[in-house]
Amino acid sequence: MSKAYVFTRHGGPEVEAFVEQAPPEPGPGQLLVAVRAAGVNPVDWKLRAGKRRPGSPPAAFPEVLGSEVAGVVERVGEGVEGFAVGDTVFGNPVTGGYAEHTLIPVSIAAHKPEGLTFTEAAALPVAAATAYDGVRQLGLPAGATLLITGVGGGVGVAAAQLARHFGIRVVGTASAGKKEFVESLGAIHVTPGPDLAERVRAAAPGGQVDAVFDLVGGDDVVAVAPLLTDRSKLITAAAKETIAELGGAPVARARTSEVLDAVARLAVDGVLRTEVSATYPLDRADEALRAVESGHARGKIVIEVSA
Repeated sequence: MSKAYVFTRHGGPEVEAFVEQAPPEPGPGQLLVAVRAAGVNPVDWKLRAGKRRPGSPPAAFPEVLGSEVAGVVERVGEGVEGFAVGDTVFGNPVTGGYAEHTLIPVSIAAHKPEGLTFTEAAALPVAAATAYDGVRQLGLPAGATLLITGVGGGVGVAAAQLARHFGIRVVGTASAGKKEFVESLGAIHVTPGPDLAERVRAAAPGGQVDAVFDLVGGDDVVAVAPLLTDRSKLITAAAKETIAELGGAPVARARTSEVLDAVARLAVDGVLRTEVSATYPLDRADEALRAVESGHARGKIVIEVSA
């Protein structure tokens, strides 16, 4: 049997539970992976609360939490090429990540480089890949200024580093307690809240912002949208409905092995630091999720699973 942390119906933390279940069977094009680490993301508690990804089927309870993992291949499904039993891999599972075993389709799996630990690799498939897709979508030239709302979280940290790597200046909103951390990323720190647009103008070089990468939604993105004359440079990973009303667009996620390989190379080369601020064992998965659900986590939270 395999241990997993699940939600038994839609709702709050009260619907979460640890269970013992048989490891899933790999289907065609899938890998059965013994999980060594699982990233924790806001989307995890949002799915528990009832949100569904576009095109995804209804939840089949109990549903295992988690959207990104790294581990060791134990079995391969029919038609799998390029992966073998014993390979170390990372990617986006289709049967959850807070578990001892999961399934990853080869289309969204990649080989873990030797230069990355399982914990570091597990922090890449959601946050870093979303940041990579978003920065590429904006297509800003070197010297442009990018505003990232919620820069202190997993996606924001990665987006700031990638933008700086491409020569883009970054202004980022985060709580006052994250100021030093945000500045360590090479970004200009701005606190959120009332009169945000005015503070961003005062902080941005020349008082100008060329694009906004929104990661918080709500009043903040509404406040800063008027800073842009070109709303095609307004994207979000947090508020699709609001962004549509403002004339922007959601981040266009690629969700491919090629993107995973790209962010892994950037991590190995030192361009992209995963900034894992805390790790938890699987039997404390509830605490790990609470840390992210509180909205105050810095960088990434990762669950580590014993071999």
